[in-house]
Amino acid sequence: MTAIAHSESNVSDKRYPAIVVIEANQARLTDRVVATGTIEAVEEVYVQPQVDSLAIKSLSADVGDKVVAGQVLATLDDSSLIVQKAQLVANQAKGEASVAQYKIQLNDAKTNEAEAQRQLVRGQTLVSSGSMSTSELQKLETSATNSHNSVASAAQAVAIAEADLKAVISQIDEVNLKLSRTAIKAPFGGLITARNAKIGAIASGSGTQLFTILRDDQLELVADVSEDDILKMRLGQTAKITIAGLKDPVDGKIRLISPVVNSTSRLGSVHIALTDSDVARQGMYANATISVAEGDGVVLPISAVETNKSGSVTRIVRDNIVHQISIETGIVDNGRVLITKGIKAGDLVVVKAGAFVRDGDTIRPVRDAAAPSN
Repeated sequence: MTAIAHSESNVSDKRYPAIVVIEANQARLTDRVVATGTIEAVEEVYVQPQVDSLAIKSLSADVGDKVVAGQVLATLDDSSLIVQKAQLVANQAKGEASVAQYKIQLNDAKTNEAEAQRQLVRGQTLVSSGSMSTSELQKLETSATNSHNSVASAAQAVAIAEADLKAVISQIDEVNLKLSRTAIKAPFGGLITARNAKIGAIASGSGTQLFTILRDDQLELVADVSEDDILKMRLGQTAKITIAGLKDPVDGKIRLISPVVNSTSRLGSVHIALTDSDVARQGMYANATISVAEGDGVVLPISAVETNKSGSVTRIVRDNIVHQISIETGIVDNGRVLITKGIKAGDLVVVKAGAFVRDGDTIRPVRDAAAPSN
């Protein structure tokens, strides 16, 4: 230790011990929690084909590409669908012709029915006048009944033909939908982190995903914290994230706090979203310093505070006499502690609470900017 600053009193008796003191000052402290974890995706999107059993014809994106929503990533071979559609279009034309034919038959049946009804009415009139026999009238009644049944049968044939036509049209619509889905598109924008698709492979919606997209290119640090620390955390709290291999820390904010703590490890996970995801990669190791609280007040070096079962105490110096007083502490930050009760700014305090001085001792208080050991 080099030079010692001037004495705080006029006491010059060398019999009194020289004790280093510091002046309590006003400052702002931040309570921080340090947590470690791994960089992971905020949300991964798996891209699967919406049409099964078609071969992959071409690929338009690869790992590392940034894509936008709706961008084509791959195309499927649609030749079999085109053939199927052509067959269905032919069936549609055939169905339309059948409907037209049955409608003509229905019109003919209606005409015959009308004629049969006219003949029946005429026959009933002739029977009343005695100009026609009853047996002839019965023949007319049978003809009218048959004509009516023919109309009903023709109408039913038209309904069946129209239903068959609608079925064919719906099949064409289904094929058109499949054709539109042969272009596999990104559902969301982001960064492609994996590509399992291969040209010529048969695509399946129930198989391995063709592409994996890091949605909106957003990464987060998933860190484990103790059960005590997790209770201090709130959504939106800021953090400084130090990533392996990077010189400068990255800013982040807590976006999710796990509602469950592992019963074995007593740790809970905290998800901290990175404000700049371009500087990190999934799987990287990182640690975060999370700001959980801030406070203004009187501050002392943590070495000036002694804590035991009865509470916390410090030693202040008044008129060169040591006085041990009880205090209440708060936030601890970088070797300093916030004193919430017991002293005020400007009080002289023994730098080391464990110094060999007792309550009531007379000392020679000495200031030193470096606060060296007593």
